[in-house]
Amino acid sequence: MLVLVHALGAGARRALGYERAAVAGGEVWRFMTAHLVHLDVTHLLMNLAGLGLLWALYEPDARAREWLLALLASALAIGSGLWFLDPGIAWYVGLSGVLHGVWAAGGVFCRRRWPLESTVTLLLLAVKLVLEREYGALSAVFGAALPVVASAHVYGAVGGFVAALALRLGRAPL
Repeated sequence: MLVLVHALGAGARRALGYERAAVAGGEVWRFMTAHLVHLDVTHLLMNLAGLGLLWALYEPDARAREWLLALLASALAIGSGLWFLDPGIAWYVGLSGVLHGVWAAGGVFCRRRWPLESTVTLLLLAVKLVLEREYGALSAVFGAALPVVASAHVYGAVGGFVAALALRLGRAPL
């Protein structure tokens, strides 16, 4: 789906991306659709690679419904966080914030299978988020010169973590 949306070009990015002025005008769907569009092919491929890695690591640890809820919670947390906590952010696109939500949710979901690794992966995520806030995006290490909204990573991680924790607390054992 991400590739298809990207193939629609800049018009899709303008229609679906988070733009503060458009949201203020009532286009609240952009809280969710901003994650479907990307700046360019490099941005899309980086996000797809991250999604593939996280899926390979964590997919067996939750049901499809739980993953969907974690994804939606992450996306909504990002849109809400940008709107209410970051009024200076005029626009945002991409899946990276949601990926941080998947990472956080995966860290919670994998606890039964990998108790130590669950703790380690959540600590690594926290360290990454702190480093990004202090020193900028770690994607620059890999040569990507894309603008990164580090706060979207934080909001996505919080959304994914809270959703996964709530789902685990209410879930019967497998």
